[in-house]
Amino acid sequence: MASPSSDPPWFAVPAQVSEVLRPHLPDVVAEVIAAVAVAVPAYARPLEGRFGEGVQQGVEVALARFLELPGTTEPALTPESRRVYTALGRGEVRQGRTLDALLAAYRAGARVTLRRMSREALDAGLDTDALVALGESVLAYIEELSAASAEGFAFEQSERAGEMDRRRVELLELLLHGQADDVAAQRAAAAAGWVLPSSLVAVTMPLDQASGVRFQLGSRALAMTRMTDAVALVPAPRTARERAELERALTGRRAVVGPVRDWRRIPDSLRLATTAATSLARGPERGAADRAAGPVWVEDHLADLVIGGEAQALEDLAELRLAPFAELRPAQREKLASTLHAWLRHWGQRAPIAAELNVHPQTVGYRLAQLRELYGDALDDPQMRFELELVLRAGYR
Repeated sequence: MASPSSDPPWFAVPAQVSEVLRPHLPDVVAEVIAAVAVAVPAYARPLEGRFGEGVQQGVEVALARFLELPGTTEPALTPESRRVYTALGRGEVRQGRTLDALLAAYRAGARVTLRRMSREALDAGLDTDALVALGESVLAYIEELSAASAEGFAFEQSERAGEMDRRRVELLELLLHGQADDVAAQRAAAAAGWVLPSSLVAVTMPLDQASGVRFQLGSRALAMTRMTDAVALVPAPRTARERAELERALTGRRAVVGPVRDWRRIPDSLRLATTAATSLARGPERGAADRAAGPVWVEDHLADLVIGGEAQALEDLAELRLAPFAELRPAQREKLASTLHAWLRHWGQRAPIAAELNVHPQTVGYRLAQLRELYGDALDDPQMRFELELVLRAGYR
């Protein structure tokens, strides 16, 4: 047998109270509905249609169930009555309201119910202890109704968020396939609650770096995960401030931002971003520390993508053109390769070469002499210089 402290408060209310109060139920229902209309502006409208039916049913079911509880240890709500109040909570979401109005209506109804039932019970000769238990019972009962409605409200919100997420992913996939006509794209965007921007960028990042990216990018972006990466579509930044905001959202994610395209050509943006994620990872100039500092913008590396268009051919070219370095120690090889790259970029001007390498101009001269010994007159050949710059720019040493 349960201990007294575990019994619900209505266990202490004499069962005959229900018989005393039941004849007054229609009047209490009317008073509660009138009080709710005054106390809660959202419900201050004619009781017509589904709205009127919902309010009437909610009050009637609540009071009828309450009168079944005195003298029992039953739960406040049966499965059937619980469904009524979870449905009311879900309905608030569908009506575009917060839960505040419904909870305020419950409190207003509780005050009227407690006042009217206490008066009738007192007239019927109930003692003070029974009246106290009746008051506690009304408050506990309203808490149960509120909890059921809050559950329904949260469930409806969750379902709607899940449905909206699904529609946004469908829109993203539609745009990435690049086969939608204007009507289909606009219809899908409207269903997803998203306005198609005039221009977009595709973003890709490793799957293990994508945690929380939806939150960081916000509702302006469409995002989804795939087998090995995550993809997002973001309105193209139009100002330096917008670019900086996107930089912050993607910092530390090893993200690559594709070039700007309108929505019809967004597959091109993603293809170039995906290519860049692989080809721009090679070489000391694009190491992990640099990538962690912020996203790679494809538009800043178009020449690098052209250079890396055929990886095997580039590797063969590097092996051929850097063959004179083959017998050098690694440290010496790195120094001479860096000097050669700077020499090619600065057209042989020693001062900017020295500044870039942070060495004395005489050191530059010494290293150039070594390069002349290795390459001879080949350094005077424009084609040779062009091919050397290609492989050095690609990160080969």
